[in-house]
Amino acid sequence: MTSTIEKRTTPGRGCGVFALKSFECGDPLYVGVLDDIPIQNHSHASQIGKAKFGFHKGLSSIFNHSCDPNCGIRINETGGHDIIAMRHISAEDEATYDYAMRNYRIEHFSAACSCGSANCRKTITGWKDLPQQRKDDYTGFVAPYLIEMDCEKKALKD
Repeated sequence: MTSTIEKRTTPGRGCGVFALKSFECGDPLYVGVLDDIPIQNHSHASQIGKAKFGFHKGLSSIFNHSCDPNCGIRINETGGHDIIAMRHISAEDEATYDYAMRNYRIEHFSAACSCGSANCRKTITGWKDLPQQRKDDYTGFVAPYLIEMDCEKKALKD
């Protein structure tokens, strides 16, 4: 199989993942395969359930955060996070997603966000801290347990 993404150095952000071909909305860039080692929350861990965290194998932890991402998350049949194009991505573009698409709370990124997008939040936040409009913009590209957690929180308030 021919590789469609690769790890590269990014200016001021360490490494990132870049497209080697064009992708259209809905195309998978990365198929998430979970490591079977149980872990607690960690800076490179993905939330994989309401109270469960895990590591993905391969390039998953190399995808950089962006407050204006071109990719999102879909959960596959194994529970892993597939990285899916949210819009057209050209060959040579960096593929990014908003870490709030997978984690309800972000506890391990105290440094300022360095994504450089026009709508940068200046800090990497979790799903719970996103404005409703941003959550709506991400419809179909977020982990479903985040929606469930929002519903549970709202039900407790009512």
